[in-house]
Amino acid sequence: MCGIAGILHDGRGPPPGRGPVAALLDAMRDTMVHRGPDGAGCWVSEDGRVGLAHRRLAIVDLTDGAAQPMANEDGSVLVTFNGEIYNHAGLRRELERAGHRFRSDHSDTEVLVHGYEEWGAGGLVDRLDGMFAFALWDQGRRVLTLARDRIGIKPLYFTRAAGRFLFASEIKALLADPLVARDIEPAALNHYLSFLVTPAPLTMFKGIFKLPAGHLLEVNGEGTMHARRYWDAVPGHGIDGAEQTALMPGPEQEQIYVRGIRERLETAIEKRMMSDVPFGVFLSGGIDSSANVGLMSRFMDRPVETFTVGFKDHPRLNELDYADRVARLFATRHHQVLIGEADMVGYLDDLVHHQDEPLADWVCIPLYFVSRLAKDSGVTVVQVGEGSDEQFSGYRSYMAYLRLHRWFWRPYTRTVPESVRRAVAAVAEAAAMAAAPFTGRLDRYADILMRAGRGQELFWSGAHAFWNVHKGRLVREAPRSDGWPDLAAAGFDLTGLADPDSAAAVGAMLSAFDRGHGDPDALTRMIHAEFRLRLPELLLMRVDKITMSTSVEGRVPFLDHRLVEFTMDIPMAWKVRGGEPKYLLKRALADLLPDDVLYRPKMGFGAPMAEWLRGDFGGRAEAAVLGSRLLDRGIFDRGHIADLFRDHRSARRDHALHLWTLFNLTAWYDRWIAA
Repeated sequence: MCGIAGILHDGRGPPPGRGPVAALLDAMRDTMVHRGPDGAGCWVSEDGRVGLAHRRLAIVDLTDGAAQPMANEDGSVLVTFNGEIYNHAGLRRELERAGHRFRSDHSDTEVLVHGYEEWGAGGLVDRLDGMFAFALWDQGRRVLTLARDRIGIKPLYFTRAAGRFLFASEIKALLADPLVARDIEPAALNHYLSFLVTPAPLTMFKGIFKLPAGHLLEVNGEGTMHARRYWDAVPGHGIDGAEQTALMPGPEQEQIYVRGIRERLETAIEKRMMSDVPFGVFLSGGIDSSANVGLMSRFMDRPVETFTVGFKDHPRLNELDYADRVARLFATRHHQVLIGEADMVGYLDDLVHHQDEPLADWVCIPLYFVSRLAKDSGVTVVQVGEGSDEQFSGYRSYMAYLRLHRWFWRPYTRTVPESVRRAVAAVAEAAAMAAAPFTGRLDRYADILMRAGRGQELFWSGAHAFWNVHKGRLVREAPRSDGWPDLAAAGFDLTGLADPDSAAAVGAMLSAFDRGHGDPDALTRMIHAEFRLRLPELLLMRVDKITMSTSVEGRVPFLDHRLVEFTMDIPMAWKVRGGEPKYLLKRALADLLPDDVLYRPKMGFGAPMAEWLRGDFGGRAEAAVLGSRLLDRGIFDRGHIADLFRDHRSARRDHALHLWTLFNLTAWYDRWIAA
């Protein structure tokens, strides 16, 4: 795991020379020392038009021969790479048989330059099994190729400034160039309020973009971009004869699904133990992390290192006893840390710095402290459980949406005329706005009726902060964007992103999915939406940014692409069999985990933010938000925000999610824009 950066001059003017380019690359690279404290490298072409830089966190092949940027035999192809390629040994053997000569001992990086020579960019990414963000420079073709892994586990950002195309693992590296302008992207602000994060390819910074998951981007010597998606989380790729399987008797179907999940999960966990440095597991005591521990222990001849975080001021949220139970069951070497409000407050400045753009997920706080615990314990690689709940419907909110879809949404939208639904939506919106000081569930009911009346999707995201009825009170005027014609010309899908209603972005995504995949069930549509937005841009970015801030690498076995492809071919009826969430996963783990682990109610990895916002931190947060320079731009109703704080701090209502979303936004703005 590493930090990468680079520059490509578009050829429309003289480059500044190798010295200034190298100096800028060094400055960009060294904003990310936390991503790579074990080494640094820089390469600049003879004409000064292209440069690559790298910060190294040494995990596989610790020798100097694995240093980056790395070149092929004749120096015609160079790479700077962040991530891990789990099948690199097999690819190396295949490439050696084809005549390629390797100089490193067992570096996974070197397969990228030789694989690109042999198969091209598209053939290379199709063969890679891992998590990655990399940039390849082809001297002969004069083409820079950027790639982000299928799921989006690793980030990659890019921008243009003064005739230069720049890219990096973190936005702060791009901002090291003083010619990169700093301003807020209006469309991103709008979608952030809905989703707690900005959808790719947007970021909260105007003019700075992120490569979406499963994408390749080529930039030629003149700066012309061409992007394409090479992978997506869709049915049709995981189970041979999936349609025939669905016609089998129930017990035979279940056996195929359960065996397929177990085999792929075992393989995913074992391959992610590839490391030349110590590794472990973040353990909550829930199904996902316990499966990581249990299966990993079967592949090891020593105790698994496990790490748990709890709260000393709000123990009701703790899962320490459950984690201890699993740690004893598998005889792990267990570590735990307890944090409180003072620890959280002391971390906030670093949180804003390392997030780069706001991620309104308070799980970042305990995640930081458990990551630091792992690092302080001598562990550099950890496996985490992200992606399981999305694939197997493990969230209570998913089950609620499915019940709502079955018993209300489908009959209502199919039988009630559109004109009537529109009229009901207007009445519901007016009622919710009139009852604003007293609304609770009424907001949700009103917004659902508004969606049905406007022909929008029911499910937007598993992480949904400000619904439209909330935005109606908060936002004085919906921010509008100028659009992104250069991205559209390059082939990026921007449908719905410029619309001031976030429903357009969700609708465009799911409409395209429906057109390509017939009549998918409600849960499959929800899971696809999560793989396009929430997983890559919120959940996986919190893992990447927070673990890497402590120089720890997080790996996600449940998001092995072969497991994802398999589960996308399993129909909803089996994933929630008999109304039981995670039915198939529980069956697949029945011989590994006891029933009190498999069937205990899900708590979720969280933080006592509602309580902290009613304590001393609440006063600090209120002053910071209401005093933010962002509010001077006239986008938000300052009085309404004050009302939200007052109602929450008096315990009349729980506005923690809305207030944390606003706090992250204003803290980011005051640090990165106003400053």
